[in-house]
Amino acid sequence: MYIIVGLGNPEPEYSNTRHNMGFDVINKLANKNNISLNRTKFNAIYGTGIIENEKVILIKPQTFMNKSGESVVQFANFYKEPLSKLIVVYDDMDTDIGKIRVRAKGGAGSHNGMKSMVEQLQSEDFPKIRVGIGKPENEFDRIDYVIGRIPDDEYIELQKGEELAVEAIQYWIKNGIDNTMNKFNIKKD
Repeated sequence: MYIIVGLGNPEPEYSNTRHNMGFDVINKLANKNNISLNRTKFNAIYGTGIIENEKVILIKPQTFMNKSGESVVQFANFYKEPLSKLIVVYDDMDTDIGKIRVRAKGGAGSHNGMKSMVEQLQSEDFPKIRVGIGKPENEFDRIDYVIGRIPDDEYIELQKGEELAVEAIQYWIKNGIDNTMNKFNIKKD
């Protein structure tokens, strides 16, 4: 079974914000695979279903971004799956809009939701998909940039990254992490 987590802040208040790319990916993945996100447990909204002949649980923690790990660690402990079967999807300022980065493991960087995940899971050894949101023009506008409303034309570009993340998750389940990184990661010149 795969535990697939999107990081974000509770909807609808924080819908259509850059910080909710993880939730948006989970919503799209659920819709594409006819999985209802209508259950609650461990301070999260979740649903279960099948993707690529594998059982999955799709999770949107409702703890607010900075405490996401508090919810996710409860799912990890309850289902007792190895961390290699946990996939976390979140927004990333260091990845260009419309692009994604897939990692088998690694640190949290400056992302507070990921810092909470690493702290609560007591490990950096879990897979991640970073959905690119780009950076604000002014470094001091970071908070407004991630939780502020997105202009419609930019949201269209951001959705390209969300769609890539959905495709990558499905590919990952069928073909494994190494093949997914080879196929979806941006090649630098």
